[in-house]
Amino acid sequence: MIILLIVIALVVIFLLYGVSIYNRLVKLRNLVQEAWSSIDVMLKKRHDLIPNLVETVKGYATHERETLENVTKARNLAVGANSVETKEAAEKNLNQAMMNLFAVAEQYPDLKANANFQQLQSELTSIENDIEKSRRYYNGTVRENNTLVEYFPSNIIANMYKFEKSPFFELENVAEREVPTVKF
Repeated sequence: MIILLIVIALVVIFLLYGVSIYNRLVKLRNLVQEAWSSIDVMLKKRHDLIPNLVETVKGYATHERETLENVTKARNLAVGANSVETKEAAEKNLNQAMMNLFAVAEQYPDLKANANFQQLQSELTSIENDIEKSRRYYNGTVRENNTLVEYFPSNIIANMYKFEKSPFFELENVAEREVPTVKF
């Protein structure tokens, strides 16, 4: 009788432990999704701001058409990207196009002094900082999720219920890891 109670107690403990791991996996999956949503919100703000910046520059740099078109194309690709991997690649292109746009802006002293341009540049810098913070939060939640998915014995439950590792949001080029700065 005592052995049966001990076996039942051990089974209950294992079941409760399994439920605990399952609930933690669900929580981490939701945190990863929430973190990705935060990045998406910041990227949308950035994508909404870019056309205004391009229009402001257009007024001053009419012969820099190719640069402005590249920024617009890169923005449209970034808006259309829907997975972490495609969004990461699209954002790399957009960052490069924006760096080229700011290089063009350096050539126009009147543009640099324009209040609209300065305000848009300030907003863009603020959004870039928010994106960086969101990326860090996302990658932190991905790290926690991936660790739990791989650790034993939680990996058994993760495999049973098809919990998967999430991709990190990383930039390969070291120069792209820093928030773009523009000096006037």
